[in-house]
Amino acid sequence: MGFPSLTADAFIMHRKRAHMLLTLILSLVLAGCARQGRDHSASSQGADGVPATDPSDLIPVVAALHDQMHTWHGTPYQWGGTKLTGVDCSGFVWRTLKDRFNLPVARLTTLDLVHMGTRVNPSQLQPGDLVFFRIKGELHVGFYDVDNYFLHASVSQGVVRSSLTNPYWKSVFYQARRLQREYHTDITMNKSSLTAPKNHGV
Repeated sequence: MGFPSLTADAFIMHRKRAHMLLTLILSLVLAGCARQGRDHSASSQGADGVPATDPSDLIPVVAALHDQMHTWHGTPYQWGGTKLTGVDCSGFVWRTLKDRFNLPVARLTTLDLVHMGTRVNPSQLQPGDLVFFRIKGELHVGFYDVDNYFLHASVSQGVVRSSLTNPYWKSVFYQARRLQREYHTDITMNKSSLTAPKNHGV
């Protein structure tokens, strides 16, 4: 049995419908590609828009923080101090940035530090992020470590590792900030030197 023949008008209508269908399919394909591009871009950032860090970049960061903690643990608190004989919270952070991450910065205060880098959501904390606390109107700062712990120079205990889940620290938590340059530096250890991957922009 042969196929029924089409009149000229029916043929033209058929072509118009085919053209409209093809246009719709192409539109859906292009929309899907555009969405994939947006999703890929979003996946490279944290929930708050802060660029995410490759986990491999964090290995030398954690090693440097622990090496610094091994050296400074128990150092007594001294307001304005920057030495192993006595150090305050911003002094400890500054010495870590300077000695371990080789960032050429002059002495920094908590007020300087709280305006550096990019603010991050507490749920997105990574090793090396700065964590800030507001205590009786004054700022206190330390380094986020791992597993909800942070490193800092405590007024009562000196340089110590504390838990962010502790009710006291939870009650005075202020904000966290990320200094991207920590992940793109030559990291100095007590006995060796590590180079953090440099595949991200500052």
